[in-house]
Amino acid sequence: MFDILDVGASGLQAQRVRMDTIAANILNINTTRNEKGEKIPFRRRFVSMAAGMAGNRNKPGVHAQIEIDKTPFRTQYEPGHPDADANGYVKYPNIDLAIEQVNAMEASRAYEANVTMMEVTKAMLNSTLRLIA
Repeated sequence: MFDILDVGASGLQAQRVRMDTIAANILNINTTRNEKGEKIPFRRRFVSMAAGMAGNRNKPGVHAQIEIDKTPFRTQYEPGHPDADANGYVKYPNIDLAIEQVNAMEASRAYEANVTMMEVTKAMLNSTLRLIA
C-alpha cells in the first residue's frame, strides 16, 4: 500500500544525487589539477538512472549511479599559466556551464514533480482512511 511513497522517495533521492553531481561539476569548472596536484583536470560527472530501488532492484522505484564523462578536455591557449604544456595550452575540465545549468533546472523540476506526486498520494490515502473510519 505504501510502495508508492517509497517510489517517490527513491525519485527524490535520485534527483538529489543528480543535483549534488551538477553542483560538483560547476564547482570544478576551472580545476586543472587532481587531488594529488598532478596536471590532470577534473572530469565531468553525470548521473544515470535505472529502474528499481537501490537496495532491491526488484522493488519499484529508481536508483542513480554517478558516472564519469570520457569526452576530451577543453584546451585553451594560455602560455603563462603554470599548468600550460610545452605549446602553451592548458587543459580544462570537459564541463559546459550552459549544459550544467539546464540539467540543474531539469533536476529541480523532476524533484518538484516527485514531491507533488507524494503530496497527492498522501491526500488520497487520507481520504481513503476517512471513508473507512
